[in-house]
Amino acid sequence: MASPDPRGDGAAASLAHWRTRVDAALATALDGLEGAEPRLHAAMRHAVLIGGKRMRPLLAYAAGIACGAAEEVLDAPAAAVELVHAYSLVHDDLPAMDDDALRRGQPTVHVAFGEATAILAGDALQALAFATLAAAPATEGARVEMLAELAAAGGAAGMCGGQAYDLAATGTTIPLEALERLHALKTGALLRAAVRLGAIAGGADASARRALDAYAGALGLAFQIRDDLLDIEGDSATLGKTAGKDLAQDKATFPALAGVEASRARLRELAAQMDSALEAVPGDTSALAVLARRAIERDR
Repeated sequence: MASPDPRGDGAAASLAHWRTRVDAALATALDGLEGAEPRLHAAMRHAVLIGGKRMRPLLAYAAGIACGAAEEVLDAPAAAVELVHAYSLVHDDLPAMDDDALRRGQPTVHVAFGEATAILAGDALQALAFATLAAAPATEGARVEMLAELAAAGGAAGMCGGQAYDLAATGTTIPLEALERLHALKTGALLRAAVRLGAIAGGADASARRALDAYAGALGLAFQIRDDLLDIEGDSATLGKTAGKDLAQDKATFPALAGVEASRARLRELAAQMDSALEAVPGDTSALAVLARRAIERDR
């Protein structure tokens, strides 16, 4: 249905509240690692607790609440999807991948703790994600479905597969359709999983899930196009990561293949698609609408 809060004031308050909840859930999950080797534990905390947009957990809350889920059921899937995202960033920043020294305005994990510890920290964060989700206060069927969804989103047919396509495409020219598929896996899969986790927790029916999938698919692509634009238009201080990295590494990006104006036009198309998709979702979708705007308008 259409947002009952067109300015997004109430939705923004909800998003701030959910951010506080997921930050607490993440801290609790990390603090519960009794007996963890201290340097490894510190690296994991560095990867997760130094900030970030928390887009994925916020999507899980927003979709779940729209579908009737209780907040306490959504804490675990929200934390789990953010832990997977954090692990992926630790590994993406490694010298063998993107070789980046700055993340969220701080030294990347391998710079701060060394390569070997960074690899282990990423591995341990992924394990913690699934342990957290397995303990979600949901029905057994919902837990199994959420675990399967997150595993698929992070695997060879999802985020890892997209990263592999990205590495293979570096230094080459690929069709725009291939780039969209690459980003649907590398960036979109985990964003889509976040929305799906919320829908599963809320017991959404098939119609609502289709509409939410359409929303999430457009959001994932919009998020990456905006990322590509920020890489050439932003600065490192604002972004919290190294600007100009894609251009320097000859990465396949939307501005490089289609141009800046065409990329902005595609963002407008995707915004309209997200609005249309949310019309078919019963429940309050105002928070999802605000997250769509943030994905398109953000400066970091």
